[in-house]
Amino acid sequence: DFFFVRPYYALGVEDSKHLVTFAVMLAAGLLVGQLTAGLRYSARVSQNREERARVLFEFARELSSQLELEPIVERAQAAVAGTFQSQVAVLLPDDDGRLRAPAQMPDEVDLGAAQWCFDRGAPAGLNTDTLAGSKCLYLPLRAPMRVRGVPVLKPRSRRLLQIPELRQQLDTFASLIGISLERVHYVEVARQAAMTIETERLRNTVLSSLSHDLRTPVAALMGLAESLLLQPPPLAAAQSETARGLVEQARRISRMLENLLEMARLSAGATRLNLGWNALEETVGTALAALHGALTRHTLQIDLPADLPLVEYDALLMERVFANLVENAAKYTPPGSRIRIEARAEPHQLIVQVCDNGPGLPPGREQAVFEAFERGSREDARPGVGLGLALARAIIQAHHGSLTVEPAPGGGACFRITLPRRDPPEAPEESPLADAAVAGSHGTGTG
Repeated sequence: DFFFVRPYYALGVEDSKHLVTFAVMLAAGLLVGQLTAGLRYSARVSQNREERARVLFEFARELSSQLELEPIVERAQAAVAGTFQSQVAVLLPDDDGRLRAPAQMPDEVDLGAAQWCFDRGAPAGLNTDTLAGSKCLYLPLRAPMRVRGVPVLKPRSRRLLQIPELRQQLDTFASLIGISLERVHYVEVARQAAMTIETERLRNTVLSSLSHDLRTPVAALMGLAESLLLQPPPLAAAQSETARGLVEQARRISRMLENLLEMARLSAGATRLNLGWNALEETVGTALAALHGALTRHTLQIDLPADLPLVEYDALLMERVFANLVENAAKYTPPGSRIRIEARAEPHQLIVQVCDNGPGLPPGREQAVFEAFERGSREDARPGVGLGLALARAIIQAHHGSLTVEPAPGGGACFRITLPRRDPPEAPEESPLADAAVAGSHGTGTG
């Protein structure tokens, strides 16, 4: 209008159509300006979003390369502090689930609020519904399995964490840190498990070799001791007692070696069950016969119903189970104590109990006694290596059963064996031809 519309070099308007043109051009200019400003704002938002994504990517890549706890905590604190302009401290729990205070952390940190955040898995402190007046923000480090810790932030500006995009980014940081801490935890668990497996394998190999190599000299020692009792002339009373003691101790060592060897085989998965239909009374009787010397100062009660059905199991291994349980009861009860063996059959299982009226198990050791090389009492001078009950449970579990222990009524301990059972197969009926053949053979022999 100033240069090209009459009157020239003036802002006046002579024609109304020029006024309409001016309004249209003004509207177009305002619209273009608004669109340009919106595009500029969108570009800035996209740039900020890209920057946040880049920071998250680099942070995740940095955490994924760490396999130790301390480097992850250090990098997490540095990244969160630089990104959100805050003082940061990461609090980690101990074995009891109590948060430990790090060497350096903001002065206003409330360990009680941090523990509340950890226990409930909810944020607390600044800009939250819990302790909103606090100067610090407490966030749970959630991982798939559990909360792994609590980072504490003290920002320079309270308004910084009120921006939704930054708060969302902070929550993502917390998730990445929690997942990394859980990953490191399970890496350590896997390392310990691998070490335990390798240690167990080496131990089983050594035990198997030792027990196998020692069986021959022990058998020779037992044979020599028994020959002393049989060779003429008869030994004097004191000498006979010494010889019988040698035999008993040699048998005890032999049983220990058998336990070691069998435990090594079971742990290595090299034992194959020789299953057969057996009478429980015969198996128990055979086991008790091998322990005759160890039961001379105890009262033994056996309550096995006459109508107990046949049960499918490995007879030799089950003899060792009963021998170990009865020997264990005799070892840890005073002379004159009662050892009772009882059994009953249920529709789908057989239950056998070996109980005594001795002092019982120490409190809290009911499950530990079934661990290999564990004793009923840690400070015990009684002979043994702590494998009897562990081997017994391993054998029972190989038969898909269970072995547990509980206090016996009136005092003592009661070991309970549960074995699955099914009906034994029916004996095949003899055919008339077979009966005739048998009768004919008898007649021929008589003639």
